[in-house]
Amino acid sequence: MDLRELDRRSLLVLDKIVAAATPADLARPTPCAGWTLADLLRHQVGENHAFATAARQGSAPGWAAGDLGDDFHAAYRASVEDFLAAFADDAVLERRLAINHFGTFPGTVAAHMHLVDTVAHGWDLARTLGLPYEPDAEAVRAALRLAERIPDEGREVNGSFARSVAVPADASELDRFLALLGRDPAWTLS
Repeated sequence: MDLRELDRRSLLVLDKIVAAATPADLARPTPCAGWTLADLLRHQVGENHAFATAARQGSAPGWAAGDLGDDFHAAYRASVEDFLAAFADDAVLERRLAINHFGTFPGTVAAHMHLVDTVAHGWDLARTLGLPYEPDAEAVRAALRLAERIPDEGREVNGSFARSVAVPADASELDRFLALLGRDPAWTLS
């Protein structure tokens, strides 16, 4: 399956979660240490636009430049549309793209990296809002495969990932994925 299709499916799941958020929810804490829902949405908007810019131009200057404006729903939707449009061109998969502080990769790897971000932050958003999270199983599996390749040492470089956490041997693929990114699958808003 094309990673872009898995990402598109994952973004559709996120679209419904983001649509359920209200302005009053923006101050809620998230599983991302120190981030509110507004911070997380700014991150998602910034990442979506930056991946899109990198797909078009080879790199992007503003990875942390997510702007929610007066309508965070519209800002989020516009960022998703920008990302999907930029990655629609098959040629982007062969281009070399500079991805934030991670390095330069083929477009296929960049697409995989975005999928990891989408699946993880979909869970973050759902947990923050107390909503169910039902991601595409193939998307979770693909994201898990990349997360398994990230060495535990150095995960905290640039604040991208926390050290992995332990989960039971029979944990679901989603829980194993979350644990590899340093998230506690049992996290709830207290």
